[in-house]
Amino acid sequence: MSHSGPYILHPQLAEDTHPLALLGLCELRLMDDANYPWLVLVPRIADARELIDLDPDQRRALTDDIDTAARLLRDAFQPYKLNIAALGNMVEQLHIHVIGRERDDPAWPAPVWGRVAARPYTPEQLVTRIASLQAALQG
Repeated sequence: MSHSGPYILHPQLAEDTHPLALLGLCELRLMDDANYPWLVLVPRIADARELIDLDPDQRRALTDDIDTAARLLRDAFQPYKLNIAALGNMVEQLHIHVIGRERDDPAWPAPVWGRVAARPYTPEQLVTRIASLQAALQG
């Protein structure tokens, strides 16, 4: 795939998420929905819409970043299940959701999309959640 310009985060992703860290290939971001521990990985590749838009080395780096995000959620929250998905129906820029799920969460056992309204973090919750996740990444 030829890339037409620099990587730019899609405005909807910028609005719905908060930056956590830069990983090997991806921006790691926290979804602004306190209903679930929910991370979003956005590969820093211009115009990438599909996994197949990445070259083999980029796909391997993405897999490593997904592993990092999944282990971060597992270690921090001990969820019953981890959901990992790349849908892109609403935001076509390639991004991967890593969501910690519990059997008593608001959407269980269905997918999280469209089940209950997002519950944005309060400013205090946001500062605490970001700091704890960044510390765990460093740890």
